[in-house]
Amino acid sequence: VQLVESGGGMVQPGGALRLSCAASGFTFSRYAMSWYRQAPGKERELVAFISRTGGITDYADSVKGRFTISRDNAKNTVYLQMNSLKPEDTAVYYCQGSDIMTNYWGQGTQVTVSS
Repeated sequence: VQLVESGGGMVQPGGALRLSCAASGFTFSRYAMSWYRQAPGKERELVAFISRTGGITDYADSVKGRFTISRDNAKNTVYLQMNSLKPEDTAVYYCQGSDIMTNYWGQGTQVTVSS
């Protein structure tokens, strides 16, 4: 089982990034997917959730209206489009696949928002 995040980097405030998470080794379409983030000295927090078919999404209040989660089950990939980035969005971003029995995690990708 692998979840491999990509697309992180450094961006100025107000900028945008698109994170991707490529899944392998499990039946991707049977798993809900989420993006979490963890800033230095803080607990890991849920950023966005998408159901197995993509019909249901949910977001942390801090990112609503700025971030969009989506998935392509044909490509076994989940995305996080991040717009209007703020310095407080700086964190390591992780994708997670979950069903009733199992959670899978990626290794994370660093996002730094700084001028």
